[in-house]
Amino acid sequence: MSARAEILARVRSALADVTEVPPVPPAPRRTPVEDVVEHFAERVADYRATVVRSTPQDLASAVAAALPDGASVVVPADLAVSVPGATVDDGTLTAGELDRIDAVVTLAAVGIAETGTIVLDHGPGQGRRAITLVPDTHICIVTAEQVVLDVPDAVGLLGPSVRQGRPLTWISGPSATSDIELSRVEGVHGPRNLHVIIVGPAA
Repeated sequence: MSARAEILARVRSALADVTEVPPVPPAPRRTPVEDVVEHFAERVADYRATVVRSTPQDLASAVAAALPDGASVVVPADLAVSVPGATVDDGTLTAGELDRIDAVVTLAAVGIAETGTIVLDHGPGQGRRAITLVPDTHICIVTAEQVVLDVPDAVGLLGPSVRQGRPLTWISGPSATSDIELSRVEGVHGPRNLHVIIVGPAA
């Protein structure tokens, strides 16, 4: 008998006389806030990300303003925002080619106010994971309607994506890590710069 089979057999034996399974306790919830979108903006900014608000009409201008001067940029093929001069990713760009591109512009799936986290499920307008992890600057567009209060809310919305087998990328600020002396280093695991454009009513 393999170790795995032995462990499972012991678990089944221990549970043989269990007739009632207690219900799963509800996930802890955060106290609702008056303005969930503003709360999201504040938490994202706490992570040293740049946060701007935009109307749908001004979105293209907001994206252009977020791009570094003269920057090369890559966008998903189905991004519904005009980014003049951008390279459209067709899935064939290598990591080396992406490393020579300065910025990427994508949409998001969900924004989480309590943690300041953006989640991509790599659906429409979000592209494949490689284009969001390699370029140095990520400009991510989140609509006000996509912002939820906390992680349980987000998990509920992301269930269909998980069941479809799509990867999830959770982003809380620019990529950062610390060495043994607690010196912060950004850009080791992804973009060093994160610009979040919240599309909706003005704050």
